[in-house]
Amino acid sequence: MPNSGERLTKKLQHENATNVSESCENGTCTDAQTVCRDLLPCLEETQDEGIEPTESLWTSFADGRVRLRIDNSCPQTPITVHQMFKESLEKYGSLNALASKKNGRWEKITFSEYYCLSRKAAKSFLKLGLERFHSVAILGFNSPEWFISAVGAVFAGGIVTGIYTTNSPEACHYIAHDSKTNIMVVENGKQLDKIMQIWNRLPHLKAVVLYKDSIPERHPNLYTMEEFLELGDDISDTTLDDIINSQKPNQCCVLIYTSGTTGKPKGAMLSHDNITWTSAHCSKAGDMQPAEVQQESIVSYLPLSHIAAQIYDLWTGIKWGEQVYFAEPDALKGSLINTLKEVQPTSHMGVPRVWEKIMEKLKDASAQSGFIKKRMLSWAMSLSLERNLNCSSSSDLKQFWTRLADYFVLAKIRNALGFSSCQKHFSGAAPLNTETLYFFLGLNITLYEAYGMSETTGPHCLSGPYIYRQHSCGKPAPGCKVKLVDKDTEGSGEICFWGRTVFMGYLNMEDKTKEAFDEDGWLHSGDLGKLDKDGFLYVTGRIKDLIITAGGENVPPIPIEDAVKKELPIVSNAMVIGDKKKFLAMLLTLKSVLDPDTSDPTDILTEQARDFCQKTGSKATKVSEIVATRDQAIYQAIQEGINKVNMNATNRVHCIQKWIVLPRDFSISGGELGPTMKLKRLTVLEKYRNEVDSFYEE
Repeated sequence: MPNSGERLTKKLQHENATNVSESCENGTCTDAQTVCRDLLPCLEETQDEGIEPTESLWTSFADGRVRLRIDNSCPQTPITVHQMFKESLEKYGSLNALASKKNGRWEKITFSEYYCLSRKAAKSFLKLGLERFHSVAILGFNSPEWFISAVGAVFAGGIVTGIYTTNSPEACHYIAHDSKTNIMVVENGKQLDKIMQIWNRLPHLKAVVLYKDSIPERHPNLYTMEEFLELGDDISDTTLDDIINSQKPNQCCVLIYTSGTTGKPKGAMLSHDNITWTSAHCSKAGDMQPAEVQQESIVSYLPLSHIAAQIYDLWTGIKWGEQVYFAEPDALKGSLINTLKEVQPTSHMGVPRVWEKIMEKLKDASAQSGFIKKRMLSWAMSLSLERNLNCSSSSDLKQFWTRLADYFVLAKIRNALGFSSCQKHFSGAAPLNTETLYFFLGLNITLYEAYGMSETTGPHCLSGPYIYRQHSCGKPAPGCKVKLVDKDTEGSGEICFWGRTVFMGYLNMEDKTKEAFDEDGWLHSGDLGKLDKDGFLYVTGRIKDLIITAGGENVPPIPIEDAVKKELPIVSNAMVIGDKKKFLAMLLTLKSVLDPDTSDPTDILTEQARDFCQKTGSKATKVSEIVATRDQAIYQAIQEGINKVNMNATNRVHCIQKWIVLPRDFSISGGELGPTMKLKRLTVLEKYRNEVDSFYEE
């Protein structure tokens, strides 16, 4: 807690910053670079006197301001979210912005309607008592109401905070309490029930808005979305405009909570400039088109509480006039393909696990098809993969057969997936494995990888149609910088970031914020990577995931895990263990059919897994049959696959000595996977502690 002197200093700093911003608005300086140059002597003087500079590169206060990382490579004038929306409104007002399905029909609203509804929401938030820099937390699946609430919260001077729908009541409480949530917007009765359990322990919570279901039981300060939108009718436009006009680009408007796999979730504070600059310039690097050239259409289905979906769906959608279609809440349980086929988006983003699931479904379908269809697909995909891997010119005859195969075979598959009009396919949030990358190249679909983190407003490095190299996540977006520190003999080092994507700091966590930056203001990612001579970045692992054996050898686990999954099509998840141990071991799970209602793994093997069993001479159709009997044919085949991987190991230390097949595949509900399907290694180690210990018993 700052003392009175610190509070006074902070107040003076804010006033100075306000004066600087106002002088720019009044035309007395040309751009933010001039401000920084003019301020530099003053900043040096205050530092000499032991006084904090006017604005630091970071803060841990919700109402703090930061010095923007503006330089010659990114000199664009900073703007607020409202300014970005107003600019788009002038160009795209009459275009459709949001589309959601009601009673089997798509209902659409234009950008003009979207803006008006966002202002109505902002007024209602003010009526309910939303305080400046306090949070509006949204707990629900993607919908127009999610977007309107988010934009309205920012217009009203609040901070929008997404909460994962899979969060427990206690996890919701932590975020709502930490962010001083004033209003909670929830999707349905299930999410409302979580909040009702914790409301009496949230002193800042003033109201809850329910946007899908009807209210089961009346409660003070509980409203439907329709009731909520009428609450602010007596708030004047002038009142709202005064709040909007007082907002500055270097103030916080979005909170993204990290998954908290290594402790409490951290609230990454993103400024207006983080949001508006990233929406404009990182999407350009990915070749997203403004609506005056081509209106992009996308499908929103990944959790909006994660920065990848929020920046791609919500904020970039506003910037470039995209039409956003909302998938059904059971999208990841199987309905996504139906939405994609109906919408035929021009661009699509998925996390690696989503692309893997599509691949597995196609492989299952192929396994069930007749001999001729199977051979045709294999032939077409091999031609496509060869062409995409070898960009050099091939013979006219080869090109003819490749085009023929694409037209008669692969185009039909892309159409069945909903990708017949899709020009750009992005993957983010985790590295893609080689098998998935090559499978889609075989369908003549290039997966463009993006790389960043919550703390870089999502993408900092991107691939795209004009910036692509296999296995790379592309180059830093124009205006962004990357450097590697503590490089090893092979040129791999920790990836560090600089640019206008870099966040403000962690809310209420000054120590954690200081840890994230070095003395020069570079953000340290905790990820390991390499840069090639042309500036393409390759992410090779995560420092905290690096296994250091008892002998002191560093072993990155992901390449070994990917090699095992590629060698053994029956394996769904593979996790290397061996930190501080004499040798490496591995936990394996098998591919099983997902429950259509819960999306949890069942005991039934997938078609691809059963096909693997048959080829080895096993009649197993269930995971339990294999594990309970230690099915000799399957276990021998797995050992042979691991032996092949070991033969290609860098050295003996990288070889898998022991392994075990677990009785159930990893899942979100089981705790082994995070909301974006990332493997939670520490959780897995704890959950399967007995199995892990058994590897190393003498």
